Amino acid sequence: MAGVRGRENDRRKVLDDAARKRRARKAVEALEQDNFHEDPHADLVMSKKVPKFAESNEKPTRKKKSKSAEYYKLRFRKTFAQLVEEDASFRPEPPNYMSAQVPPSKFPERHFCAVCGFPSNYTCIPCGARYCSVRCLGTHLDTRCLKWTA
Repeated sequence: MAGVRGRENDRRKVLDDAARKRRARKAVEALEQDNFHEDPHADLVMSKKVPKFAESNEKPTRKKKSKSAEYYKLRFRKTFAQLVEEDASFRPEPPNYMSAQVPPSKFPERHFCAVCGFPSNYTCIPCGARYCSVRCLGTHLDTRCLKWTA
């Protein structure tokens, strides 16, 4: 078993910063593609109608369903690029999204574990992802490290 693990580590390649940034950009683009789709459960409404047990001779009247604001929000949703363009045309003079800038932070950058989100002190050598413990390293190697991006 130890021999198999050793051969697996020999096949891993170490990426430079440019390749790491390309992979991170591709991962973000893939997530944005996944997140853009509409929620299949958005139209579900919890109904707490009490069943009527008494018989009545009246015919039930159907109400026409009115479409809520949520329906229109989902139907006519705008992408981030559309919102930025709209903001620039609505308010061409500063301050707007394109002109907003802040100076660099005076504090050092904080690093968080790619697996659990806790503060991390360690970096994966092949891909550069951060991890905080041996357990998170194992999870990272089994599921994330250089497997899902090309």
